[in-house]
Amino acid sequence: MTLPRTLGLTLLLCTGLGGAYLTGRVTAQRTLVTPDEINTVQVTQKALQAVVRVDTRLQREQLQPGDDPIETGTGFFYKKDLIVTNYHVVQFQESITVTLYNGRRVTARLEGVDPGIDIAILRVSGVTAPATLNFGSSARLIPGQKLMTLGTPFRIQNFVGSGVFSVTASARDVPRTDQLGSEISQYITTTASIQQGNSGGPVLDSRGLVVGVADLNAAPNSLVPGTIGIAIPADLVKQSLDDLEKIGVPQRGTLGATLVDLDSLDPALRQLAGLSSNQGALVDQVAAGSAAARAGLRGSLRNSKDQLLAPLGDIIVAVDGQGVRDAFDVIRLVATKRTGQTVTLDVWRNKKRVQVKVTLPKRTLQ
Repeated sequence: MTLPRTLGLTLLLCTGLGGAYLTGRVTAQRTLVTPDEINTVQVTQKALQAVVRVDTRLQREQLQPGDDPIETGTGFFYKKDLIVTNYHVVQFQESITVTLYNGRRVTARLEGVDPGIDIAILRVSGVTAPATLNFGSSARLIPGQKLMTLGTPFRIQNFVGSGVFSVTASARDVPRTDQLGSEISQYITTTASIQQGNSGGPVLDSRGLVVGVADLNAAPNSLVPGTIGIAIPADLVKQSLDDLEKIGVPQRGTLGATLVDLDSLDPALRQLAGLSSNQGALVDQVAAGSAAARAGLRGSLRNSKDQLLAPLGDIIVAVDGQGVRDAFDVIRLVATKRTGQTVTLDVWRNKKRVQVKVTLPKRTLQ
């Protein structure tokens, strides 16, 4: 009786696995076994046709002796002749070449830029996109949801990475030294691989929709590869692309004033202004004709040595009722607004707290 019972159990297990494994062995009979594997392969095989390698020949003045003149990143077709990538990939370009998934190389030109969120558009001619990618909603991401990255890390084209969406992270917690992305309030973080060369590539959900654009990674220091992938939310990218195509410049809110962190000031100046807190942003210079100028925001005075003088200009302490710590907070909170909308600033002026309403104007090409 023992033999038939054992054989019956073996047959039952084989049936339950759908013939996935050989009897008595752990070698897979089929390459794809789990639904997750099948989904990953289906999504990436289709999406890879839209992903390109971006090679930027850098301007000579940007190079030091021994530097590689080629900067490599990633991009993807979102229209038949338009490619999304990061602005930092093409910022100092002398010329741009893109390589399609099948190895074909074509030249590209810069069509539009949005340094505020580190996005650029490239246009190609003489070739039509083998495939295009559609955008999904980054606002609907759920922690633990599967994400995939496609790109050219370390110049390895058509590289596929997978992981999960972890959490949205404040831009304050994602420090960067390139002075870009100043109008990004939150980033997407993921365990999917984003390494040097992935920049500008798509971050996809399990439906193959772009929910983010790979931007950088988080690492403890410059010697250790980053293990946390950082991406720009798709909702922000979609808005930017629409603005760039229709108007040529992004239409996020901006004051048109330079700001200085309050905690960077001499404590004596803060005391003279009647402030006991170091949280806020001092209005330094107000551009003529800007939203700040039209709203009557007051800038600051400086001496011949470029030192601030008392009395100080306006100090922004809140935006739409939300307290701010520094200029970083002000810029990002105002950038969440669209042109034509009004933002209310709580301002410390003449040792009193007053409110100033600022209507945000349409941005135009310089």
